Amino acid sequence: MTPECACGGGALERIGSYAVERVLGEGGMGTVYLARSRGGRAVAVKVAKPELARDAGFRERFRAEITAARAVGGFHTAPVVDADPDAPTPWLATAYIPGLTLAQLLASQGPMAEDGLRQLGLALAEALQAIHRCGLVHRDLKPGNIIMADDGPRVVDFGIARAVEGTRLTMTGIAVGTPGFLAPEQAEGLPVSPAADIFALGAVLVAAAGGSAFGDGTPASLMYRSVHHQPDLTALPPALRDTVIACMTKNAQQRPTAEQLLDMLAPRERHAAHEPTLVEPFPAFPPPPPHPPTPPSSLPTVASPEEAPQLLAMDRKNAVVADSDGISLGINGRPTDFPWYTVRAITHTESGRGLGLTVTVHLTDGTSPSCRVTTRDEEELDDWIDNLILVREHFLPPRTT
Repeated sequence: MTPECACGGGALERIGSYAVERVLGEGGMGTVYLARSRGGRAVAVKVAKPELARDAGFRERFRAEITAARAVGGFHTAPVVDADPDAPTPWLATAYIPGLTLAQLLASQGPMAEDGLRQLGLALAEALQAIHRCGLVHRDLKPGNIIMADDGPRVVDFGIARAVEGTRLTMTGIAVGTPGFLAPEQAEGLPVSPAADIFALGAVLVAAAGGSAFGDGTPASLMYRSVHHQPDLTALPPALRDTVIACMTKNAQQRPTAEQLLDMLAPRERHAAHEPTLVEPFPAFPPPPPHPPTPPSSLPTVASPEEAPQLLAMDRKNAVVADSDGISLGINGRPTDFPWYTVRAITHTESGRGLGLTVTVHLTDGTSPSCRVTTRDEEELDDWIDNLILVREHFLPPRTT
């Protein structure tokens, strides 16, 4: 069934057989609504964006999302209750889980102490264990996608979850996830595995401790840091740092599994072979008001990508990053930043057809540092060049004589 709008103001009234009450949130794939079944049960209904619905490949991915969400079960996530991937505007309904998101909880109550962090890590590791056992990778674990329910955290929003065997469905050139929580392999557009979720779990624990693994900044700069910088773990209690270091190592194959992480996070006195990990119930949190203010979807807050053009051209050694702060040339993982007021011009040359891009920054002091990045994808090279031109036109308008 097609979602129906009110005749007057255009507000959505019904999605399938569900009566819409209000918007819960918006994401890259669509909008999530709080709605009621005919029997009065609360559900969260995700409706895809119309432009995505016109993409046949997206519908295939959406069907995979429904299968993925149903496979995990309701103990660690919000169970799927209904869906229509073939509707003109596809939608998916899950049980509504009342409670604050971790992002909301941290904003209202502040950072967690060591016991709370350890308990959170155990609960999330247990949830990821269930997800990964179904052959899935969530790909966007962050504070905004964790509901602090009465019976423990629930990992929600499988809008970007993919079955591992279905990674061929991933759109080329699109980084799926949230900068600041993205694993390096996600930032580089490489195939992902359950290890990407473990990396994100480490970044979530840093955020829950009041820190930010890769600081603030634009999405491009955060993605660059996730590949070339070590995370800032100073907010974490010392007893948890080694575990989070293991979670956030750059080499995905060296990260622990969810099952190993359960053992690493469990207090010593609770270690026992072949015994299930016990997680104490989380304290009940007051339900949000009927119409709560819209909270930040994740920590840390980053600039909206629509504010200004950005460039992230990166290979395993070098990178060119440009955003509202300036342009940065990273050679062998060591970036040099140039604020826009120090830049006179930017030029580029292609080196090796479809293989390399050399960017030269001409500075007001007369020097001209440069950086070369390579790719095996000719379309990616074209995207780099197009974005570089947009950045140059936006931040370096023609000088008048």
